[in-house]
Amino acid sequence: MDVLRPTLIRIGGRIYRKNLIQEQAYQHEEEEEDFCAGPGDCADEPCDAFVVEETEKGFQCRVEVPSPLYKYIIGKKGETKKKLETETRTSISIPKPGVEGEIVITGQHRSGVVSARTRIDVLLDSFRKKQPFTHFLSFVLNQPAIQEKFLQFKEEVLEKCSKDHGVTSSLFQNPAKLHLTLGTLVLLNEQEIQKACDLLQRCKEDFADQIAGGKPLTVEVAGVEYMNDDPAMMDVLYAKVHMKDGSDRLQVIADQLVERFVASGLMLKEWDRVKLHATVMNTLFRKDPSAEERNNTMAGKSSFKERESFNGRNILKLFENFYFGEVQLDSVRLSQRFSSDASGYYATSGRL
Repeated sequence: MDVLRPTLIRIGGRIYRKNLIQEQAYQHEEEEEDFCAGPGDCADEPCDAFVVEETEKGFQCRVEVPSPLYKYIIGKKGETKKKLETETRTSISIPKPGVEGEIVITGQHRSGVVSARTRIDVLLDSFRKKQPFTHFLSFVLNQPAIQEKFLQFKEEVLEKCSKDHGVTSSLFQNPAKLHLTLGTLVLLNEQEIQKACDLLQRCKEDFADQIAGGKPLTVEVAGVEYMNDDPAMMDVLYAKVHMKDGSDRLQVIADQLVERFVASGLMLKEWDRVKLHATVMNTLFRKDPSAEERNNTMAGKSSFKERESFNGRNILKLFENFYFGEVQLDSVRLSQRFSSDASGYYATSGRL
């Protein structure tokens, strides 16, 4: 890391710099990371990003943290927790592993409690970004007519292009799980899932119904395109999705949904606009038919190393304008990764 250009992290309207401690790493353990506030340390000034209560013995602050993240605050043999407590002169109470609850920070000085809370927030933000996504927002595209055309596409591709490098039946999406992904989320407990469901409902009331005019959106799934720059070494081939009437209403709804979820902290901002696409072939499916791509270069590093790309030149040439069909989109679903419902689609936690 360039010490003159440290990584900056924005949390709660504040910007923090991230310092990496160069210590001997424990085997099979992630490198310990340390964080401190940027110019104008939060510990030395009033902080309204969270509530600090005054008690008989000093000050106290509570923070809701999903139980899978406790270990990052505790650290190996409790070292991270001890260091936080020592440097901020606070006491940090963490629920037992697997028990959902609040982490409670107490201390004699308000500045110490604020400093501990700030450092915990930055620490958790960093490790949350390393978690594989658990849920995603999507439009369902598995209607019978679309599935039928997709299976025709698969049959014809295998018939005409199976001699091309890497082209096998294992590349193709499960037709029951065809969808248009809007964005991915890391939801680590029931409270976070409920928060996402509630936000989805507010989006429906605030703008989605109005943009859609209270009616389903009629879209066409037509044509194929690839994700990288070399058609001879493809990893993902997708079908393009667009409004039948030529309007941008689907794009507007998708972009505003993602903007709301990013602002809430439930989703990371990856692109300026949502790419309207439905994956039809993916090299991740070779080893795991239930895998999902994430448009994030940091996700699934090991999977990317193991990928065997395929030559898609002939597929593009022969199927560039393949028509998968027309479909009515009437809801956005919060779907759970690696799951299935009775229809074969992903289990739904909530919908818009």
